Amino acid sequence: MDYAQLRFIMVEQHIRPWDVLDHRVLEVVSHLPREDFVGDAYRGLAYGDLEVPLGHGEFMLQPKIIARLLQALDPRPNEVALEIGTGSGYLTACLASLSAQVDSVDIEPDFKHAAQARLKALELNNATLRVADAAHGWGIRERYDVMVITSSLPEAAQLAPFEQRLAVGGRLCAIVGMAPVMHAMLITRMDETSYARVNLFETSVKPLRGLHKTQVFKF
Repeated sequence: MDYAQLRFIMVEQHIRPWDVLDHRVLEVVSHLPREDFVGDAYRGLAYGDLEVPLGHGEFMLQPKIIARLLQALDPRPNEVALEIGTGSGYLTACLASLSAQVDSVDIEPDFKHAAQARLKALELNNATLRVADAAHGWGIRERYDVMVITSSLPEAAQLAPFEQRLAVGGRLCAIVGMAPVMHAMLITRMDETSYARVNLFETSVKPLRGLHKTQVFKF
């Protein structure tokens, strides 16, 4: 297959129409070999407008969602990013291409090892991958400039452990809600005690393992 042509089609037909116009984001997704981040059986689907199976019941986010989140986060060359949910390592590679350092965590050891090998092959050496359950917050640094959670959270209140790890001026992207309709949100830490929250778009993705919607009892 002509993967360069498929990348071009992905950008022009799926990503730009979703109002992704940031030239740094477009440059990264136009050049990263997304086909190398999926299993051999799915290489032909790597650039489609769909979620690609990764194993363990998990899926690779659609290209347009990844690009839209990256545009909202606006990672800068001097910033440190945290990714909750390494998955295939594709978003990790995007973040590593746009920021100074990436810490990424996943609950599945084989995801971590496969993603690490892919990043090494691309000579992206500024990403540190760990295996852990990050459902209730995680990080090897006190604060991060950029954070992204690749699975959904049932309730906005569950963002608190992640928001607290943001540096002032830092940005967090997360998908909040219950199927079939969820909202991708951008949270910016304004100062030590306040945050600005903006809804970006509607979508629906799998929930972060280990989190459940709070049960409400009626009497």
